[in-house]
Amino acid sequence: MGKLYVVGLGPGGGEDMTLAARRALDEAELLCGYGVYIELIRPLYPDKEVYITNMRGEIERCRYALAEAEKGRCVALVCSGDAGVYGMAGPALQLAAEYPYVEVDIIPGVTAALAGAALLGAPLGHDFCVISLSDLLTPWERIETRLRCAAEGDFVICLYNPASQHRRDCLRRACEILLQTRSGDTVCGLTRQIGREGESMRILTLSELRDAEADMFTTVFIGSSNTLICKGRMVTPRGYRTCE
Repeated sequence: MGKLYVVGLGPGGGEDMTLAARRALDEAELLCGYGVYIELIRPLYPDKEVYITNMRGEIERCRYALAEAEKGRCVALVCSGDAGVYGMAGPALQLAAEYPYVEVDIIPGVTAALAGAALLGAPLGHDFCVISLSDLLTPWERIETRLRCAAEGDFVICLYNPASQHRRDCLRRACEILLQTRSGDTVCGLTRQIGREGESMRILTLSELRDAEADMFTTVFIGSSNTLICKGRMVTPRGYRTCE
């Protein structure tokens, strides 16, 4: 029986991966993934066989990985962050029924919400939700509904995929929806290239966020009504004593 590891790489650097992820990559004969993610780990495994597809080639990538594993090989299907959070775990498991002689193991990783939160401070100290602004697979009308519900519930909100080359105004549109129920002074955070060269973070207000620049390497945090700035860091108190 072959083996398929679906591996969350975290931000992508060796020191940010879990030990389980490193063990799976060490064991794998073949690494499959989107080109950007393969390049993140290529320095660690320069001699490994790789299979690369473009950003929208997820199903092709999964099928190839499963087919190679069914030949008795050990294969790693990689993605950034966590494999189960907007990652490849779902598609791999949905297709796995067609490959009965493949054992599939999901290897978790540090998703951008957690890595970005650590960079900013502690914005996820209380209830929070994660919403992707990409409308490739989810209609924008549904994204708007989720934003309104999260705002009304006073959740801290982490936004994935806030912009791309073809979706330049998604973050602004999201902020305008949130500003219908949240103060313009709400504490927010921008993180970019988390754990990689060029890493940066910025704390700003929701009003300022509306006009901020973002791209596909940006993760956005919108605080709740209780989120505050403590010594230059973004903090959502859990209910303990707050900073002065």
